Amino acid sequence: MDTHTPHGRLAFFPISFFSVVMGLSGLTIAWEKAQQVFQLDWGITPWLVGLTVGVFSLLLLMYLSKLWRHPQRVAQELAHPVKLSFFPTISISLLLIAAALQGMNVSFVLPVWAAGILLHLALTLYVVNKWMHHEHFQIQHINPAWFIPAVGNVIVPVAGVPLGFVDVSWFFFSIGMFFWLILMTLVFNRMIFHQAIDVFLLPTLFILIAPPAVGFIAYMRLENELDALARMLYFFGLFLTLLLLSQFGRFAKLKFGLPWWAYSFPTAAITIASFVMYEKSHVMAYQWIATGLLAMLTALVTLLVVLTLRAVFKHEICKPGH
Repeated sequence: MDTHTPHGRLAFFPISFFSVVMGLSGLTIAWEKAQQVFQLDWGITPWLVGLTVGVFSLLLLMYLSKLWRHPQRVAQELAHPVKLSFFPTISISLLLIAAALQGMNVSFVLPVWAAGILLHLALTLYVVNKWMHHEHFQIQHINPAWFIPAVGNVIVPVAGVPLGFVDVSWFFFSIGMFFWLILMTLVFNRMIFHQAIDVFLLPTLFILIAPPAVGFIAYMRLENELDALARMLYFFGLFLTLLLLSQFGRFAKLKFGLPWWAYSFPTAAITIASFVMYEKSHVMAYQWIATGLLAMLTALVTLLVVLTLRAVFKHEICKPGH
């Protein structure tokens, strides 16, 4: 343990570390979907699922250790206007792992999914209560990370519908889509009429892609019909992807930090959505889009893993003020 700080590095272990699991889960599900579409089995799913579950277990153990040894630090994160939104990444990780396990071990899907929805409901209620009865939130505190609780609700139908919990899935889907519309308005109001988002948090702009992309995937689970709403969700997600990719130069200049993992899951979401779009429409253009996005996603997550490991070994993460 690092002795350069009075509490050691564990005290500064950030809740945002769980965004790594979201990125790895998204990559896993994207490759599962690609193999399904191309009717191939490259045998990589067990390895990706194993890696994702292993990383989640390690991070959960680390954060529980922080809760045990430094509860005041966890309380500070829960009271923080930005870090608060990252707590649902734990329950979202469980929901994504449940979705990834569907193609492997069905017996584990239900307990993991059930734990995910119960924890996410509790965290959503907690976060929304904080929003409603706050004493210190300012307009500059809102950023795309505030979407995380809403996105988690929309993920529920991905594994929930195949498990037979249709009404439960509609319940969570409705919550997620409702808050997406509200938060989208608030975030754009902040970006257009108020001070710019902090440079360190700029990668979180990619989170804007996730609600419509995941919403499309979830809606196709619920309705299984490529209707007007489904098309609107997919194409808006695709537009946001193009909008943010057009700003590549701006993002490339940023110094690496954990917020970079915000690039990964939204990219995975629009990749999976494009594969679903191809499945339902049989238009080859969507297959080409999905394949290109999958290649980009794979390269991106590989880069993020390398940069994260390097930052960990160089003690650039888990330090005061991070």
